[in-house]
Formats: sequence, C-alpha cells, structure tokens
Amino acid sequence: MRAGMLAATATLALACVAATPVMAAPAAVETPAKTTLRADGYTADDAMFAHPFVDLDEVRHDGTMAYRYVHGGFEGTDTRFSYYFPVDGWQGRFFQYITPVPDSETLSQGLSGEEDRIGAALTSGAYFIETNGGGPKAADPIGGMDQTIGAYRANAAAARFSRFVAAQVYAPRPHVYGYAYGGSGGAYRTLGSLENTHGVWDGAVPYVLGSPMAIPNMFTVRLNAMRVLGPKLDGVVAALDAGGSGNPYAGLDAQQKAALVEATRMGFPPQSWYAWRTMGPHAFALLFGAVRMVDPSYFSDFWSQPGYEGHDSPELYAADRTHTATRIVEVITEAKAATMGLDTGRSPGTAKGTADLAWKAMGLNSADEVPVALRLEQVPQGKPLLLADLVLPSGKKLLLSDVKDGIAMIGINDPRVVAEVKAGDAVTLDNSDILAVESYHRHQVPPNDGQYPVWDQFRTADGTPRYAQRKMLLGPMFTKNASGAVPNGKFDGKVILIENMWDREALAWQGDWYRRQVAANVGASLDDRFRIWYTDRALHGDQTRQDDPSRVISYIGVLQQALRDLSAWVETGKAPPQSTQYKVVDGQIQVPATASARQGIQPVVTITANGKAQTDVRRGEPVRLAGTVSVPPGAGSVVSAQWDFEGDGTFDEDAKPGTGANVTVSTTHSFDKPGTYFVVLRAASQREGDANTPFARIQNLSRAKIVVRP
Repeated sequence: MRAGMLAATATLALACVAATPVMAAPAAVETPAKTTLRADGYTADDAMFAHPFVDLDEVRHDGTMAYRYVHGGFEGTDTRFSYYFPVDGWQGRFFQYITPVPDSETLSQGLSGEEDRIGAALTSGAYFIETNGGGPKAADPIGGMDQTIGAYRANAAAARFSRFVAAQVYAPRPHVYGYAYGGSGGAYRTLGSLENTHGVWDGAVPYVLGSPMAIPNMFTVRLNAMRVLGPKLDGVVAALDAGGSGNPYAGLDAQQKAALVEATRMGFPPQSWYAWRTMGPHAFALLFGAVRMVDPSYFSDFWSQPGYEGHDSPELYAADRTHTATRIVEVITEAKAATMGLDTGRSPGTAKGTADLAWKAMGLNSADEVPVALRLEQVPQGKPLLLADLVLPSGKKLLLSDVKDGIAMIGINDPRVVAEVKAGDAVTLDNSDILAVESYHRHQVPPNDGQYPVWDQFRTADGTPRYAQRKMLLGPMFTKNASGAVPNGKFDGKVILIENMWDREALAWQGDWYRRQVAANVGASLDDRFRIWYTDRALHGDQTRQDDPSRVISYIGVLQQALRDLSAWVETGKAPPQSTQYKVVDGQIQVPATASARQGIQPVVTITANGKAQTDVRRGEPVRLAGTVSVPPGAGSVVSAQWDFEGDGTFDEDAKPGTGANVTVSTTHSFDKPGTYFVVLRAASQREGDANTPFARIQNLSRAKIVVRP
C-alpha cells in the first residue's frame, strides 16, 4: 500500500477526465453562487473544535471539472481540513476520506485517473472532505495527546463544520448526507468514527479491515513461513496456479509443511505467495519496535523459558540464527544509494520512509544526507536476512530491513540511533529477536469464545493453549489506539465493507469477524444495515498498478461503486447488490464459482486454452483461447476485456467483448519460442455500462497455462 496506508499500522503499533454524474439526485441539482464564507455563528458539538476558521476559498479547475476549494482549521488545535465543493451537480452529500493515520489534509490533491478521489466524489454528486486527523501530535500515541482526537474527533469536527459551510456555498438543506471511507488503519478509524459518534455520518465504507487481533499476528505468521519455506514457495504458487497440481504441500519437509499449514489456517492466502521475494516485512518493520517496547521480556523468555520454541526446539533455528561480529565499512547516504542503484524504497521498513521527516532532527542539511544503508565487512553466508539488528558500540540496536551481499538496508529507527552509525565501528549482527517474534502469534491466543477460530490450531483438545502465553494481548490495545475503541459492530446508518481475498496484510477472514459483530447487534435486520463484498485477486494496496498485473487487479472501482450504492441505499432506500456469498474454512474465504451464486458486484472471468486450463502445443501452433465474463445480478454490464498473451502484465489486445452481463470472447494466438506461458484475460464491468469513465470499473481476471514445445 502507498506510504500513508502503510504508516497506519505504525501508529497502531506505537500506541499501537471528468465523467457524467451517475447518481440520481434526491433533490434538484444545485450550482453554488460565489459568497463570502464565514465561520462565526457556528455551534460545535465538541468544545475543543468550537472555533473554526477558513483561510483559503477559491474556485479551481481540474480538466473539465470545476470545484470550490475551501481550506481551514480550528483555533487552538492543529486540526486542518480541505473541502472540495463541485461547481455543478451537487446532490446533497459528501464523501470523507479517512487516512490510515493522521496525515495531510491535501493528500488527495494531484491524483488522477481511477485513483482520483476528488474527481470520483464530485462525479458522484458529492463534495469531498479530507483532514490531517488532528495533526502530527495526534499520530503519536505516546506523545500525551488524547487518542480519540486522531481516532475520530478531528474528522467528526471537520464533517460537522462542512455542513455549515455547504449551507453557505449552496442553499441550506434539512439534511446533508455524509459518508466516511478509509482503508487498512483508515478502516479502523472509519469504524471508530461511525461507532463513537451520532449524527455526523449516515454510513461508511471501510475497506481492507483487520480485526482487533490483527497486530502483530498477521505479520509474524507470514514472516515465519517466508523464512522456513523460502524458494519452496515457488512450488506452492505453481501448484495453485492455472494448470497446477492443486497440492501446495508436495515436496515439502515436515517443518516446511507445518509452517505453510499454520500460515494458511491463520488466513494467509496461499495464492499470494507469488510475491514472497518482493513483499518483504511490509508494515512489520514499523511494528517490530513497538512489540519490543510493550513486551520486552518476551525476547529473552523465548530462548530461555519452557513453553517457547526457542527453548524447547532450538534446532529449528540453528541454521538461521546469527550473532556475527563485523565492522561498518561504509555509511551509504540516500544520495550515494541512488548512484549505486539501491532501491531504498523497497519496503516500508527502509529509511526512505522517514527520511523526509527525520533529516532535520539529525542535524543534516537535506534528506539526501540521511544514512539509508551500510556496507558491512562480514555477513553470514547463505540465506539473506530479511530483518536483523545491528548492535552498535553504545549497545543500542539499529533495525536493518534487509541484509544481502554485504549491504544492510537501514529500517525504521529513532533518528538519533541512525545518527550514531559511523564507518569503522565494530558492531554485531544479531537476528535473535527477529526469529523470536516470528512465533509471537502462538503466544497471543485469545479467549476460547468462538470469535477467533484461526487460533484453534494452537489449542489442545480441552481448549487450553499449547504454548506459554504472554500476560497481555497486544492486538486489542493497538486497535483501540487507532480507532478510539475496539470495533463492536454498533453504529447508526449503514455500512458496506470491502475485503480482498488475496490480501496479505488484512487477512480476509477478518471481514467476517466484523460481520458477526454487526449481526450480533442487529439480528434479523442485518441485510437492511450491512453488506460485505469480497473481491477476488485483490491485494491490500489501493493503487491502480499492482505488483503483478498478470495475477491481481485493482479494487478501487469496487470502493467507488460502494460509495455510490451506499448513497442510494441511505437516501432513496434502493438496496445495493447482495453481500458476497462465502464460507470461512480453516481461515480461508471460499466463494461459489459462478457470478450468480457468488453475488456481490465483481464479475467472474474464466479462460481456457484449447478447451482446458493447460495445453501443450508445438512452437508456432495456434492456440484457441476462449473466455467468459459474467456479472452478478444487478451489478452492471461488461465494458472491457483484454488479452495478455505473454503473462507479463502488458495487455496486448482488446478482446472486443459484447455488451451485457454475460459475454464470451475468443481468439487464437501462436508462440514463436518454446517455454511456459500464462495467457491472461482481464475484464471490467461498470454499473451503467459506461466504457469511458475511469470510475467504478470493477475488474477481475483469469489465467491459462500454455507449454510450448520445440
């Protein structure tokens, strides 16, 4: 996920162009007359935000769209907001984007195409709101600020005041409808906002939501599997891909099989291991320091106390554990790294993620001078270290995000510790704490009350934990610091929750956890208040370009359509398409094969090569490719289909689909060189059948395997 989205989990841990509007207007469409905005006369519900101000008010043009941009804040606070009022086509609502952590109130400016949040709102008849969530202090849970400010109060204050401003920009209305949405940490904050306020928002679209037990457990289980299986994960992926055996455990030894079973039963989607070489520790590089801070004795207990794997089965770690004396040969700055071709932004664990904020605190003249990597005199041979500590002469530990070929990438650290590194210093490379934390989830077994069945694998027959347990569960603590309270499923209004089946960070079963909380509160009226839509072949990040477009798709269109459907549901009573039909089996989300049975709003795409999922042909021999695209009932019609013949993420040819909810496409293609190819068919549907708009296009894809012989 992009940097702001990734920073969400850090806060959890440390505390823890234009398109035609498609929404039917509930009232006459309004065009604002230019007036002088005022803040006096506003009555606030929250005394902290009683004195709003406007410091910028101007009309802006973005392509063919025009909107009135209003910027301001609240006196005596660091909270700032941005409002974007459409000049034409406002239909009495607003969409408010809630960032994963308190961030910039201008974060969405400059986005384009499908990712354009402002344009998507304006073309849906809404004005758009974004805040800084209370400012930098609100993002620092150990800085003494009331955590509820960043969790929901700053966003609520901006939403309330926006209605006062809208009444001046447009004509006053009896009610301006408001909808919040946010992903990852922003999903926690979106639900925290809805559950802890009244009369501010009429509904919400949280997406890629975790559960109160997500942090750090969803990361530790994956790190363990990545270390234990390594290149064996290639075979796991091949077995589950088109033309594969279907048996991901073939060829694994007992330890490798156990690690894969554990991760899969915890909810990690096995198809998503395709990116094991590049996905890195992700947000765990931000979380790790917080776990050590909150539970420091765990790291010695793991190696010294019965009931912990490090003590009970040290042989499992013998090949990977290192305590290597070495020396810093060279300190590599951001500027030097660029000349070396080092990718300092390869993961959120690298120093680049904090360079722009930290260089001043380190007494440097620019971010280019920030140390981002170290050349070490001696490193362990064999497996690269994904995470490790460098113990400095002072005894302080510097977290490294990657150690390979003598180069150690500096992870997220206190800038004062980074400033200590000097060429020539004798240091020690030690990964004992990293290895220990990979099992942390086994020592965080929640109560046996049925809420978290993925932890049942760590219980004995009588329901008691198999392993020694820590005195506290970190997950609920971190979640509360993000959302102001642990989500409970009690809210006013309506919610459409979006979860992704290949999500490697917010594992998909957690959406069902929240659905069960809502169901426990509303009972038989669940379908009147709540939807959950699962998106197949979608990851965590809300950006158009994914890491492998031949395997996964963007879910931004699902999010945009959810906001439009939520608006119609609240304002006119038009119910959206049904929730995705699914089962949770051993931590995995299983959905029906057909669009009509699966429901939700994502099309189902299938492809065959010579009538099969895999075919063998000779070089130059034509392959008959056939595909189907089916849209669930009431979810729109097909607007595009494209072929990628090489499986490289480049879509070479328009499949020229017909119109309607069910279409077929076909073509022939031959391959000039022997090898194994994966042909991909990617398609999109759109509710109104608009093939030209960049918004609310719902994607899916399918693959077929072709083995070309000489």
